[in-house]
Amino acid sequence: MWCVGVLSAEYRRRMYELLELYARPWRADERVICIDEKSKQLLGDSRAGLPMTPGKPRRFDHEYVRRGTCNVFVAVEPLGGRRITQITEHRGKTDFVRFTQRVIDGAYRSARRIHLVLDNLSTHFRRCFIETLGTKAARRLLRRVVFHYTPKHASWLNMAEIELSVLGRQFLNRRFDERKALAREVAAWQRRRNAQRRTIRWSFTRPDADRALGRHYVSTLAC
Repeated sequence: MWCVGVLSAEYRRRMYELLELYARPWRADERVICIDEKSKQLLGDSRAGLPMTPGKPRRFDHEYVRRGTCNVFVAVEPLGGRRITQITEHRGKTDFVRFTQRVIDGAYRSARRIHLVLDNLSTHFRRCFIETLGTKAARRLLRRVVFHYTPKHASWLNMAEIELSVLGRQFLNRRFDERKALAREVAAWQRRRNAQRRTIRWSFTRPDADRALGRHYVSTLAC
């Protein structure tokens, strides 16, 4: 938040709301799901590299050929130890809505309520579902959904960023030259992580936030 300077009442309200949400115990009928996306540049080798050998990773020349870009969607249920991924050609409104629809109507169709944690990207709002699916279908899809947005310039409060960071460190930073190959690798990674039931334990609380950020607060928030 160093680039923000001061933290408004709205910033604090949204931050407190998310910290309270993350502090709740896991419930089978009420799921907390964080969604985020990341652009990935597709790069091909300009010349043949050296294959992987025992004790040595695959090696390739620093020069590359650009193959375009694609998008990686990640939805993670922090306490449930479950994540859903999808590779799309674009990251527009329709792509986001279709991915979220897959999450809600597929993996979590039996949940009574779904809390979606999102950042403030223009494609992430309720109106985008209406524009893509139509009013009736959007209402049906979202009837069980509660939206929670991170404060502006505070996407660190979205735990999907943690999952994307893990994905990046474990293999996404490698060079991929086509979307299908990337999709296969991401799907395999998802299966492994889900089989291991890797969870995220959020430990940053409201008192922690007040101690760390209190000097930047610009107004008193009655809570």
